[in-house]
Amino acid sequence: MPSAFLLDLDGTLYTDAGPVAGGPETVARLQARAVPLLYLTNTTSRGRAAIATRLQSLGYRVAVDDILTPLGAAVGYCEARGFRRVLPLVPAATLPDLMGLELTHTGVVDAVILGDLGEAWSFALLQQAFEAITAGAELIALSRDRYFQRGGRLTLDIGPFVAGLEYATGRAATLVGKPSPAFYSAALARLGAPAEQTAMVGDDLWSDIRGAQESGIAGWLVRTGKFREELLASSEVHPDRVLGSVAEIE
Repeated sequence: MPSAFLLDLDGTLYTDAGPVAGGPETVARLQARAVPLLYLTNTTSRGRAAIATRLQSLGYRVAVDDILTPLGAAVGYCEARGFRRVLPLVPAATLPDLMGLELTHTGVVDAVILGDLGEAWSFALLQQAFEAITAGAELIALSRDRYFQRGGRLTLDIGPFVAGLEYATGRAATLVGKPSPAFYSAALARLGAPAEQTAMVGDDLWSDIRGAQESGIAGWLVRTGKFREELLASSEVHPDRVLGSVAEIE
């Protein structure tokens, strides 16, 4: 057994129907044994405080500092490169997590930060991002996940929009969320555990499993959330373990 765990949220600890059966109890047992845990998410629809509140309402004992999101990684990336003015194409609820940057929708910007706007995406927003990038701004993607589970069906995530802007501008995006090695490195540093003693538990074959494995972390896939048996069978990604749910960690 690993001595530390990185836990995905949506589709792993909970779904639209509520907490995964046995999930809160399993996490509580790990916490009682003082097993290091860190919650990783590519969710950009809400900030860390709101994520912590939701997890707590589902029965998980989680603090804000136990959660790592791409928003904080984006701020650190911009600060390290001297980027100040940024175009934030993210939900309004997450703007507080970009504190420290000058957020603007007008004029020349140093970077475009791309999050998941869901059904709020429009041609006008894509055009705005396109013009900023072609004028010299860097494209920063909070994730490039292909899809997620919502209402019993797979729904487009941010990845297709990132790919479209890359194709249109001829510029590659900088990824700051999963499966970025820098994101996993930051997670291990926060966790205080070596990669070889850590497992990432999630429902995404690419961001969770392959991303973790490429950083030397074991990837454990759960059969909840957006898991699809046919995708696992046809994928080039091979999880280190496949669990029925997060409740099977023990």
